[in-house]
Amino acid sequence: MNSIKLTLLAGISLIGFSAIQAQEVKDILNQGKITGNFQVDAQYYQEDSAIGAVQPNEEFLTNGFLNLIYTNSGFSAGIRYESYQNAMLGFPTGYKGSGIAYRFASFTKDDLSVTVGNFYEQFGNGLVLRAYEERGLGYDNAIDGIRVKYKLFNGIELTGLVGQQRLYFEKGDGIVRAFNANINFNETFESLKDKKTKVIVGGSVVSKFQEDNNPDLILPENVASFAGRTIISRGKVSLNAEYAFKYNDPSLDNGYNYKNGEAAFIQASYSQKGLGVSLAAKRVDNFSFRSDRDASQQDLFINYQPALTKQHTYNLLATLYPYATQPNGEMAVQGDVIYTFAKGSLLGGKYGTGVQLNASFAYDINRDSINPLEDDSRNLYTSNYFETGQRLFRDMNIQISKKLSKDWKMKLTYANILFNQEVVQGKADVPMVSAHVGVAEATYKFNMRNSIRMEGQVLLTEQDQGNWATGILEYSYSPHWFVAVIDQFNYDNPKGAEEHYYNVSAGYNNQGNRITLAYGRQRAGIFCVGGVCREVPAANGLYLSITSSF
Repeated sequence: MNSIKLTLLAGISLIGFSAIQAQEVKDILNQGKITGNFQVDAQYYQEDSAIGAVQPNEEFLTNGFLNLIYTNSGFSAGIRYESYQNAMLGFPTGYKGSGIAYRFASFTKDDLSVTVGNFYEQFGNGLVLRAYEERGLGYDNAIDGIRVKYKLFNGIELTGLVGQQRLYFEKGDGIVRAFNANINFNETFESLKDKKTKVIVGGSVVSKFQEDNNPDLILPENVASFAGRTIISRGKVSLNAEYAFKYNDPSLDNGYNYKNGEAAFIQASYSQKGLGVSLAAKRVDNFSFRSDRDASQQDLFINYQPALTKQHTYNLLATLYPYATQPNGEMAVQGDVIYTFAKGSLLGGKYGTGVQLNASFAYDINRDSINPLEDDSRNLYTSNYFETGQRLFRDMNIQISKKLSKDWKMKLTYANILFNQEVVQGKADVPMVSAHVGVAEATYKFNMRNSIRMEGQVLLTEQDQGNWATGILEYSYSPHWFVAVIDQFNYDNPKGAEEHYYNVSAGYNNQGNRITLAYGRQRAGIFCVGGVCREVPAANGLYLSITSSF
């Protein structure tokens, strides 16, 4: 623990605390609490020409990090050391080498909170600002700068920040400046304190600055965006709505279109015991927002656009045809119904039965091109607000969960998918994929410690790579051990030979420590979280993961 404290001390000094005497800082550390977590993922790659897996020159690649956070009353500070020697295949190549990629210090005094260094932040639903990390995607757009939060009085909170975004081990050229205000009417106004209807409103202003170095165009160096939102709830019903506007922001993403951007999101929900209903819709038009207009892939996004699609966990559903949010334009809607048939009822039986219905639809927006010879505004198109373009994605699915006895429980899932490869994946001259997916999962509990889980999946389609089947058998010895065997089989593939993707894994858990070892094939696919995706290449080899928290 002493070595950890010395490491944290060194990190704190990097953000401006070198004037404090070392002994004084050590005394402060001894009075507080240190927490953290560690993870290293490593893979030895083998060439496998049958599935298109290559062996990199290094053969053995690793991703790793260590977080250390110190807290003492109203003060906290932390560092994160990251190492990529080199980054595992499929992760952005900008992750290379080692260093302290995240460090911060913050304090709270009465109603004032100040953070310097790196931080994450989100305003509302993220339409104009969301700085966050998703380690599985290699996504991290943390802001490096200063953030101030102040509780003006009951129910009113103000946030202001300025900084530059993380770009791997560097920072992007652009500067992000943002202000946000939230007002909880029921807390601010005494007359509304005991009202059943709860109302929260918020507003945000986010702007970026980037020098214009383009020799051919006159580009705006300052781009501002605005958002207004409300959350209204009464009893079992709630409504979440937000609208955002962005001034012209010509960029690589939109083909240097000078058209203003818009984004709207609305979600209504109802819940009671045994029943939950949700309906959400959004429209996005030319709303890619980065701190560097020339950035691509996942780099330097300022904002986030919620994906109105179900986040599946089953392999074939989650990685073969997942939907990636289209920041330049989409209209989407999603509905969810979750219902539990009560115990003792005809369909509930002895233990009850859970049913989940979900449907999501995504379309391109309507676009009417503008002739540049007749209009020199450099707006590339106009758009009818309520008219849709071509279909991008559809997912209609149902899941039934049932406990059959004290030892057996099961889940059955069916999904019908339509997937536009040309737009979502950028492929040329390929058909729309129509797929039927079925999943059956069963778990048998031998006793308090021993259980076995069996899973079968099938995906049927006449397009793309044809049909897939997946079988999983997993044995767990609680609370420490598990062993799993997986085989994915691609059959009736019109593009090539039928292939098995086998994998064997074992893991050990002990309090905050987890070790996983796996060997086998990994098929090429897409891995998505919340509509943000990265490509996963085909691979074959030995995989090791170690995680720990303290």
